[in-house]
Amino acid sequence: MVIKVFLASSSGSTAIKKKQQDVVGFLEALRVEYDPLDIACNEENRMWMRQNVPEEKKPANGIPLPPQIFNEESYCGDYETFFDAKEDNSVFAFLGLPPPPGSKEAEQADKAHIVTNGNHVEETNGDLDDSIEVPLEECNGDAHDEEEQAAEEEVEGEVAEEEIADDEAMEEETEGDEAPADEEEEEQEDAVEETDEITEVTEAHAEEEEQEEADDDRDEEDLQSEEEEELLQLEEEEEAEVQEEEEGDLEETQEEEAE
Repeated sequence: MVIKVFLASSSGSTAIKKKQQDVVGFLEALRVEYDPLDIACNEENRMWMRQNVPEEKKPANGIPLPPQIFNEESYCGDYETFFDAKEDNSVFAFLGLPPPPGSKEAEQADKAHIVTNGNHVEETNGDLDDSIEVPLEECNGDAHDEEEQAAEEEVEGEVAEEEIADDEAMEEETEGDEAPADEEEEEQEDAVEETDEITEVTEAHAEEEEQEEADDDRDEEDLQSEEEEELLQLEEEEEAEVQEEEEGDLEETQEEEAE
């Protein structure tokens, strides 16, 4: 299985360059072998990538942007889905590869096969591990009667202590030991100030995110414009070559007629 990463080597978008570096750097850190395929200098790579990205994964304009990741012919995802898998420690599952032994992802996979039924028994063939001894009292439902009784008595004692504490608190309140109105007003003002500060921080964070999204949209539009300009340039070059060939044929025909 070969991991294919489609990249744009000559992209003028800073955001796309950063995303490509993140993907490639993380794969190299995990020692995952991959094949980088340039779509800027190779038209076949560009067309293959566009044709094999699923329709539901393409943006609204229908042109997927790099980086795009495949496992052989199978589509894995783009930068956003790769980043989500990275955050969840599930990059190997994202790539369709078995996790290496001892990795966090391998440990999570092992834990997923463990059934928690009070004895932490592994679900190997559907049978419980007979090596774990279970007291006879637990098997017939008569275990821990004394422990349950002691727990009930402890709960009753805690309830009694809480009732006594509540009674003392009520007596203190009736004796006029209440907080002054000025202190309550100060607390309310502090609460209002804290709420205003949180609101300002939230609004500032939202503005930053909107600005980042706007920058990313501009970068994507720039890349699409570059791709369209490259296509137009290729078409113009092809038309120029065809025109030159036609002019050459016309000159040869005129020379033959003159002879």
